[in-house]
Amino acid sequence: MSKQFDVVVIGGGPGGYVAAIRAAQLGMAVACIDEWKNAAGGPALGGTCTNVGCIPSKALLQSSEYFEHATHSFADHGISTGKVAMDVAKMIARKDGVVKQNNDGIQYLFKKNKVTFFHGRGSFVKAVDGGYEIKVAGKEEESITGKQIIVATGSNARALPGVPFDEDKILSNDGALRLGATPKKLGLIGAGVIGLEMGSVWRRLGTEVTVLEGMDKFLPTVDEQIAKEAKKAFDKQGLKIELGVKVGEVKTDKKGVNISYTNAKGEAQQLEVDKLIVSIGRVANTIGLNPEAVGIKLDERGAIVVDDDCKTNLPGVWAVGDVVRGPMLAHKAEEEGVAVAERIAGQHGHVNFATLPSVIYTSPEVAWVGRTEQQLKADGVAYKAGTFPFLANGRARALGDTTGMVKFLADATTDEILGVHMVGPMVSELISEAVVAMEFKASSEDIARICHAHPSLSESTKEAALAVDKRTLNF
Repeated sequence: MSKQFDVVVIGGGPGGYVAAIRAAQLGMAVACIDEWKNAAGGPALGGTCTNVGCIPSKALLQSSEYFEHATHSFADHGISTGKVAMDVAKMIARKDGVVKQNNDGIQYLFKKNKVTFFHGRGSFVKAVDGGYEIKVAGKEEESITGKQIIVATGSNARALPGVPFDEDKILSNDGALRLGATPKKLGLIGAGVIGLEMGSVWRRLGTEVTVLEGMDKFLPTVDEQIAKEAKKAFDKQGLKIELGVKVGEVKTDKKGVNISYTNAKGEAQQLEVDKLIVSIGRVANTIGLNPEAVGIKLDERGAIVVDDDCKTNLPGVWAVGDVVRGPMLAHKAEEEGVAVAERIAGQHGHVNFATLPSVIYTSPEVAWVGRTEQQLKADGVAYKAGTFPFLANGRARALGDTTGMVKFLADATTDEILGVHMVGPMVSELISEAVVAMEFKASSEDIARICHAHPSLSESTKEAALAVDKRTLNF
């Protein structure tokens, strides 16, 4: 006889484990199924984000940034270090340790909140009276049933057509995070978040990095003024970014990888690198889920079709995170997971897509929320804009990093904040003030009148808000 639960969550990433915990907190009997394995074959809760995404990439970015400071910035502070060397194996080991701490933390939260965990792959078997039968394929195969099912199976890296990942020379985000030595030459296809972050890590450690991007604009989803400022900084750092390219044949041999492509002028080019990271997007992961067994509807991209409340076409079946429409962001998955758990409990869970922040954790960091200036122009929205450079910020000068700016966009009539865009130091933290303000329909004047600590980087948000109405305190 199968075990019965009020809620069964398939997937233990940010959307899944958060949904499971919240449902359990609301008094439901909850099971979560996840198949991620650590090096020892044990469970590794946290999905792509914790294992081969957000968390490990930030660990490597931090290590490489410290190395960059030691080799390039410490002397300006009067710090003599002598010869500095990077132990890549130790850097990777530290990253693995950070990942394990997060894996273990989720397991602890499951125990604390009485979530029953099954290690294996979950798949639909059939609809049963009052719910659905789910097969768990782990060390042993077993069957459980749930009255409500939440699918949170995430996404997988998209490969180049005809060029599968071997995680040795042709790398996805997974292989990119497990490089055991600093390559002399590294190629990246795709100048998105993963490409820029991974390119930054290895560029700082001395690798010659070339990024090939098919779009003719850099970071086209980012506000154009901010994207140009970021591109200027990356160019100065030595990150070679080619836009408007068309990738042709990709070959591997004992030496490495050879990429044939045409540049923006239509000229044939060759790029030889030791390793190639392909970061051209991700695809919804329904591998092994067996959605056809119960008739779950998928769209043309293979994602699960849901409505605004994350309901699928089947009663009692929900889906959240990367496996459904919307931006593939860990925090978006978490918000949807909480909202679905609350909806199942009869509450009114809510996710506001208009105020989901986005961040690229390079140096300088890039962060934004709301609409860009080009979107407002295209939509015919009358707006006001205000910017303030970190060059004029005292705290940024003290940090030794004055790259970038803060930009506010507000409605020309009501002064409501429509978008906030930043490039510079620690803007991944600063953007949250803008998110809070926009959730409460604040005006740029509201931010301008809030007292900000001095000296702080957040004063630049106040100054940019002041600049919307052509005012400035110019700290």
